[in-house]
Amino acid sequence: MTILEILRLSGKHHSQRQIAQSVKVSKTTVHEIQKRCREIGLSYNRASELSDEEIKSLVYPLYSGRRIIKPDPDFENIQAALQQDPNKNLQYLWEDYRSDNPEGLSYSQFCERFRRWKNETGQNLSMHIEREPGKEMLIDWMGDTLEIVYDAITGQVFKANFFITTLGYSGYPYVEAFPNQKQESWQQGHVNALNYYGGTPLIFVPDNLKTGVTKANHYEPVINPAYWELAKYYGVAVIPARVRKPQDKAVVETSVGWLETWLLGWLNDQKYFSFADLNKAIRQRLAVLVERPFQKREGSRLSNFTQYDQPRLRPLPFKDFEIADMVIKRLPDNYHVEYQGYYYSAPFKYFNQMVTIRATQRTIEIFDANRVRIASHQRSFSKRYITDTAHMPEKHRRYLEAKQFDGHRYRSWAKNIGPDTYHVIDRMLCSCKVEEQSYKACMGLLQLSKKYDATRLEKACKKAISLSSMNYTTVANILKHGQDLTVLKLKPAATPKHENIRGAAYYS
Repeated sequence: MTILEILRLSGKHHSQRQIAQSVKVSKTTVHEIQKRCREIGLSYNRASELSDEEIKSLVYPLYSGRRIIKPDPDFENIQAALQQDPNKNLQYLWEDYRSDNPEGLSYSQFCERFRRWKNETGQNLSMHIEREPGKEMLIDWMGDTLEIVYDAITGQVFKANFFITTLGYSGYPYVEAFPNQKQESWQQGHVNALNYYGGTPLIFVPDNLKTGVTKANHYEPVINPAYWELAKYYGVAVIPARVRKPQDKAVVETSVGWLETWLLGWLNDQKYFSFADLNKAIRQRLAVLVERPFQKREGSRLSNFTQYDQPRLRPLPFKDFEIADMVIKRLPDNYHVEYQGYYYSAPFKYFNQMVTIRATQRTIEIFDANRVRIASHQRSFSKRYITDTAHMPEKHRRYLEAKQFDGHRYRSWAKNIGPDTYHVIDRMLCSCKVEEQSYKACMGLLQLSKKYDATRLEKACKKAISLSSMNYTTVANILKHGQDLTVLKLKPAATPKHENIRGAAYYS
């Protein structure tokens, strides 16, 4: 996934520094991977069609097998020990480390990894962060919620959750109210915010929410797969803020405090009868607030956005991103994965494997571990189990086909073969007090048309009628022994001449 993301961001012309920050590796690693991919002609489009193992074997052919990577020592404590005691050096601390970890890193590797760690964490460095126009969009949910949306009929009150984004340079905000903070609301907020700004930035800087970051980690945060799909569509890098580091998103934190006072305070005493009405009021209020002048810098949020951020935003795609939720689950023994109370089939051979569900308002797609789509269904909101018979093993498919037949379908099938077959099937269905008792026998008799053919089955049924034995066993035995083939079509013989036979002339 790291190699694939580096190729994707490289194709979007991000710098090596930006790519390194996004995927949490060093610039040297980014340069090395870019170089190797150029040498073997590996592009992002080609890599997207390969599995993780295939990508690794191409980029690192000498190391395509499994390798045991020794874990890093606790460099944070090592750095603290160096700062606290000037008499200690790396050689001393490495020997202390090896005494506790005999199979640990060699001294050269210990020093190299420590150097990398210092470079990545910016130890002993300080800097002023000058945010570039049009580069970052910072995203969060406001901490405060308001119960101001009412159902006009029932009077039920709904809690409004406020999604907020700000552009890093101008602080120009976008706010939208949602009934919840789920993945669909999170993604819809992003799409609407980008349309509101009229362009896309280079980087999303979300807080470490589950809808954005599946696993928060300073070095290798795991981006939510649904959120990653959205970022890929808009060609944006995702660089989450560090955990418990509000200075990483100071602009949005400042905007949240400002809007909680001037927007939520203004909304708090009002009532709305739909989220559409509430969001209309929010946009009208924002149009006034963004024109207020800054206290410590020139201009306003609107003027800075118009002058600096807006001209540097990249064009939006022709169509909006289709909102999708992505969930990873294991395929159970009935080869149906559950999504929001409904069950969708996948090929049975993937039983007990992890699959990814991509759900939109219209479709449910299921992908295997190598991102290959293995099933696609129209999303259901009524029928609980949605099954593609091609996903079933043979014996399950035969059972399902048998269960779907009733007397009307058996008679229709028999009628297509011929009138004698229809007569036998009808008699078999009527011979039982409970019609369902004869279903298996009817299925068996009609299946004989596949083993032999419809013409022979029709003849066998005709013979069974003549024998007054209309059942599966009789028809099957007639076909088995070829009795339907022994019927001779004889022409009637001419009447011989005899003196005692008057003939036709006698009556004329």
